[in-house]
Amino acid sequence: MSKELLRIDDLHVAFSTRRGMVEAVRGLTLTVEAGEMLGLVGESGSGKSVTGFATTRLLDAAGRVTGGKVLFRGQDVTKLRGDDLRHLQGAAMSMIFQNPRAALNPIRAIGLQIADAILTHKRISKDAARAEALDLLRAVHIRDPEARMNAYPHELSGGMCQRVMIAIAISCNPALLIADEPTTGLDVTTQKVVMDLLADIAAARGMATILITHDLGLAARYCRRIAVMERGRIVEEASARTLFSAPKHAYTKRLVAASPTATSRIEDLVTEEERERYATVVSKPRQEPAHGTPPLLEVRKLAKRFDQGSAAVADFSMTMAGGESVGLVGESGSGKSTTSRMICRLIDPSEGDIVFDGQSIGHVASRDFHRSPLRKDIQMVFQDPNESLNPRFTAFDCIAHPLMRLDGMRAGDALRQRVEECAERVGLPLDLLPRFPHQLSGGQKARVGIARAVACRPRLLVLDEPTAALDVSVQAVVLQLLDRLRRENDIALLFVSHDLNVVRMLCDRTIVLRNGGIVEQGESRALFDNPKTDYTRKLVEAIPHIETGEVLAAAL
Repeated sequence: MSKELLRIDDLHVAFSTRRGMVEAVRGLTLTVEAGEMLGLVGESGSGKSVTGFATTRLLDAAGRVTGGKVLFRGQDVTKLRGDDLRHLQGAAMSMIFQNPRAALNPIRAIGLQIADAILTHKRISKDAARAEALDLLRAVHIRDPEARMNAYPHELSGGMCQRVMIAIAISCNPALLIADEPTTGLDVTTQKVVMDLLADIAAARGMATILITHDLGLAARYCRRIAVMERGRIVEEASARTLFSAPKHAYTKRLVAASPTATSRIEDLVTEEERERYATVVSKPRQEPAHGTPPLLEVRKLAKRFDQGSAAVADFSMTMAGGESVGLVGESGSGKSTTSRMICRLIDPSEGDIVFDGQSIGHVASRDFHRSPLRKDIQMVFQDPNESLNPRFTAFDCIAHPLMRLDGMRAGDALRQRVEECAERVGLPLDLLPRFPHQLSGGQKARVGIARAVACRPRLLVLDEPTAALDVSVQAVVLQLLDRLRRENDIALLFVSHDLNVVRMLCDRTIVLRNGGIVEQGESRALFDNPKTDYTRKLVEAIPHIETGEVLAAAL
C-alpha cells in the first residue's frame, strides 16, 4: 500500500476584500499518496488554484488560512516559518503555474532562471548549477538545449515555456508537484507531449502530482483518482472510471454532460431548458444556396511572410458559402491565426487575393479597411476577452462602439434598444451592461465579445479560439449560442481552434493546416472518423476525452 504523503484536513481559506472576508475554500479534506497523480477538477472559482496555493504557502497578501491543517509528511505546513518554509517551497513541494509566460522572468535567460531555483536549495557552484540546468532542459526534451540556455521567454513557444516551468519545478526533486492548468492554451499535440512528459517524470522520480484542471478529458486520461470541487468544497471523489461512468453528485453530472466526446452533439451539452430553445432553431431546415450562387468568401493562393523570412502561410485557398461553418485547425505556429487575421483584414497578405461577396478586398490595406462599407460585414471574436475588451468601457459601451463607428448610430434610445437586443441575443443579462470587464466572469466576457461582433449584423464571423480558456459548462453554452446565431441569422462562421472535439461539433467542414499550408480538408465528421494523412491522424489521436480516459486511467 502506498504511503500517505499529503493530508488536508478541514481547510478553510478566506480573502480580505472591500466588502469584507470572502471564503474561497470551505472545509476541504483531501489525501494524496506518494507517487500518485490526483486530478482536482471544477469550474473557475471553485477553489482549485486557491487550494494549491494554500498547500504550498503561496497565497497572496489578501488571503489566509482561517482553519484546518495541511499535513505534509506529518508536518503542518500552515505553521512553518523561516528556513523550514523555504525548504518546503521548491525542494519538498513545487508548483507549475497556469501561465508560464507570466511566471517566468521576461528579462532573464531561462538557463539562469533554472539555475536560480537550484542554487536556492543546493550548496553548489554556479557552473555546477548551470550544468544541472542544461541536463534538466534535456530531460524535458527542449530542442537544442545548449542554445536555449541563453534564450528569453518571449523567444520560446507556449509549449516550450511550459517545459521550462516543468524543469524549474522538478529541479530540486520535490516529493509533491502541483500542476495548475499546465496545458491551457496549448494545441492538442503539444498538450499531449507536455502531459506525457509530466507523467513520465513523475513515474521515474516517484513524485506525487496534483493536476488542477477544468478539462475532464485530460484528468480522465492521466489521473487514477479525481476529486471534484464546487464553491470551495469537495463534492465527489472517486476513481476516473467510476466518476465518469456513474457520477453521483448533480454538479459532477453536469460537468460530465458538458464535456465534449467523440460522439457529442451541441444539443447534448446544454441544459434541458436551453436544449428546447436550441431544438426549435435546429428543427428549421436550412435553406441551401441556389445552384450557381457565388460563394460569400473566396480566398485565392493566400501567402504571408514576415520580415522577408519563411512563409507563415503559403498557397492557402478556400471558399465559404453564406451560413456555412468552417473549422481551421492545426498545431501552434501552423498559420491559423495569421490566416484568419488576413481574411478579417487586420493584416495584409504578401500574395494572393481575398474576394468577399464578389468584391476583391485583399488589395485594400488593412489600415484603410475600416473605411470600407464591408467592414461591418466581416467581424471577429478574439481569443482572450480580457485583452480585446477595453477595460475603461462598460459592457454597454463595448457593444455600442461598433454600432456608432460602423453603423453611424448616435447615443439615444435607438442605440440603447439595439445594444439591449444584442445582449439578449447572446444571453447576457441586461443588468450586467453597466459593468466593466473586470466585474464580469469569463463566460460573461465571452458573451460581450460575441455581442460586440454580431452587433452590426455581419455576414462572416471569424472566431479565434473563443472557448480556449472557458470551463466546459460555459463552453457548451457559448457553442450552442454561436450555432444558434449562425442558423437564425445565416452568418458564416470561420472557427479557428485547437480543440478538435469542438470543431467536429460546430463546423460543417474542416481545414487542417501545418506549417502554413493545407494538408487535408473535408466534411468534419468524415475527416475526424477517417483521417487521410498521418498528421491529421496524430491530431485526432491526441484529443483527450472521457471514453479513452477511462481505459487509460484504469491501466495506470
